[in-house]
Amino acid sequence: MKTRAYIVGTMCLALAARLFGAGAQPKLPNSQRIRPWSKNPWRWAYKGKPVLLLGGSKDDNLFQIPDLVGHLDEMQAVGANYIRNTMSDRRDKGFEVYPFKRLANGKYDLNRWNPEYWRRVDRLLEETFRRDIIVQIELWDRFDYSRDHWETHPYNPKNNINYTYAESGFAPHYPRHPGANDQPFFFTTPRQRNNKVVFTYQKRFVDELLRRALLYPNVLYCIDNETSGAEAWGAFWADYIHRRAKELGLNAFVTEMWDDWNLRSAQHRRTFDHPEHYDFADVSQNNHQKGQTHWDNFQWVRRYLAKRPRPINTVKTYGADTGRYGTSRDGVERWWRHLIGGAAAARFHRPASGLGLSKLAKASIRAGRLVERRVRLWDVEPAMSLLRGREPNEAYLAARPGKAYVAYFTDGGKVELDLRALRGKGRIQWVSIDRGALGPDAMCEGGRWIPLSPPGKGQWAATIVAE
Repeated sequence: MKTRAYIVGTMCLALAARLFGAGAQPKLPNSQRIRPWSKNPWRWAYKGKPVLLLGGSKDDNLFQIPDLVGHLDEMQAVGANYIRNTMSDRRDKGFEVYPFKRLANGKYDLNRWNPEYWRRVDRLLEETFRRDIIVQIELWDRFDYSRDHWETHPYNPKNNINYTYAESGFAPHYPRHPGANDQPFFFTTPRQRNNKVVFTYQKRFVDELLRRALLYPNVLYCIDNETSGAEAWGAFWADYIHRRAKELGLNAFVTEMWDDWNLRSAQHRRTFDHPEHYDFADVSQNNHQKGQTHWDNFQWVRRYLAKRPRPINTVKTYGADTGRYGTSRDGVERWWRHLIGGAAAARFHRPASGLGLSKLAKASIRAGRLVERRVRLWDVEPAMSLLRGREPNEAYLAARPGKAYVAYFTDGGKVELDLRALRGKGRIQWVSIDRGALGPDAMCEGGRWIPLSPPGKGQWAATIVAE
């Protein structure tokens, strides 16, 4: 007689074969995959060890770029291990392809795949896995389905052989900003408008993506890019990803990225209040804020989530002199405030709205790794009460009092640091954020308040560790 364990195991193997293909198996056991760290759920662990995710890249849908391997090598060389990958297919730069087969008549068949699209997805997953780079995949990007991008998209009925405007509920044009939520594409799920015609193809796409991505241990999932859509849309897809992973005995970790720039808004509580859907938070839109407000809003989120801590990621750090959302200085400050403030992952947004993997971004990533060599940031917590004589947005602090301290100065300055919990001596090591290099070091006495001032103007970090 077959045992229950045998039957369940056989069912799992059958499901794996159906989803992954015959012979395909997950690359690492479930316990080794990216997941909240059991000893500190604010942080990520990978291959069973805590990991700090730092990144910057030149594009959002990296699987599409022709020079992917070289760009990943460039990231790895400076210590970057975190990318954003939207499954976007809009032709912004000319090398992007759609996932569907294009027929001789110029129209697309949504029931047939474009092998090149999925070859690019496989390449990204394999090359990042080899380099221990964590990929945060976004399923849907609202900008693909409105304005000029809708005119050429395969889901537009005029461009496919699968349905008409009447059958799909789509309109020929969506000229307004996608934040207006005019597009029925984002209302198809069973508890929304139950649009079975379009939903069938959306589900088929997600299944094909998961058939590949769930194999890999280095993947996180985000439903949308800065959405203002209905709560039911994101919740459906989050639950769907969880269900498909669970069928295979795997965990998948999912979030949603809301559009509201105010983290205290009701929109963001759709994530914060629903850990049954969302395993971590992405607060990228906080990067429209500046200075002390940027820090304060992020710390409010940490307090709000304190009863059930989860990793907080910021996959899009805005701010570049070339863009509209703050200066290059703003971009670096935002990235470092989140880092010192307790973010589990921080990445510079792509140009022109972010610093990408520019010289400044590389310097910050190198500086972050230099800090990490001395103080593991998962061992410290925000500790602003240990600073005094501080001006707004002058300096920020994370600490494990008596053991380790990390200070960040936005532009020189001078504060006092409470080292009364530190017995004996400590060593101060300065790191130039602007250069991504070590600066001076010095000894200090514990057991008292000490003056703390960077060795020059510009942005600096300091680690203070008990000797």
